[in-house]
Amino acid sequence: MSTLIDLSHRLEPGMPSYPGLPVPQFHTWLTHAESAARELYAPGTVFEIARYDLGGNTGTYVDAPYHRHPGMPDLARLSLDRLADLPGLIVTAFHDGPIGPETFSGVELGGKAVLVRTDWADRWGASDYFRSGPFLTREACQYLVRAQATLVGIDCANIDNMTDLTRPAHTILLAAGIPIVEHLRGLDELPRAGFHFFAVPPAVVGGTSFPVRAFAIL
Repeated sequence: MSTLIDLSHRLEPGMPSYPGLPVPQFHTWLTHAESAARELYAPGTVFEIARYDLGGNTGTYVDAPYHRHPGMPDLARLSLDRLADLPGLIVTAFHDGPIGPETFSGVELGGKAVLVRTDWADRWGASDYFRSGPFLTREACQYLVRAQATLVGIDCANIDNMTDLTRPAHTILLAAGIPIVEHLRGLDELPRAGFHFFAVPPAVVGGTSFPVRAFAIL
């Protein structure tokens, strides 16, 4: 029997928001009571329609190459075989600061969703979550590209050093067509290998980043 593991933060009012980006807003466009009062359907048949105002970089989300590089695939052109049913691999790095290529050496990365577990997700909702903690170095990302990783994810505030304005991790990985999933959670529930990973966004034309319901199947 397969087991599904949810790896995403919930989208809800008052949720943490990346500093400087839009604070998510959740609205009800038509309530159950309003649909009943308008007698839109048969008596007793009601519905509700919601509206969501949020930035693409909200909660657990995927970055398409277009997020960093004009002319590269946006969310609509990002192939599903880079986002869904990927053999997964957990790599651990339980420290603040740089995560270098040695973290990934000696491991078969080709064709894998490489998920970096730092346990920074335990700080979600705390005042010190949105700061630069663990991050991938330029050399680590070059190593991942050479090893032909299919997707790279991490469970912290940013895959890059937030004080480095060149953003080498985003630049290198997305230039190679490798989607990035940030703000994962629950990686402690996964084995090192032996699972498949999914992080599929809507096919938004011109889309750069978008929240996903990331999950794994054991």
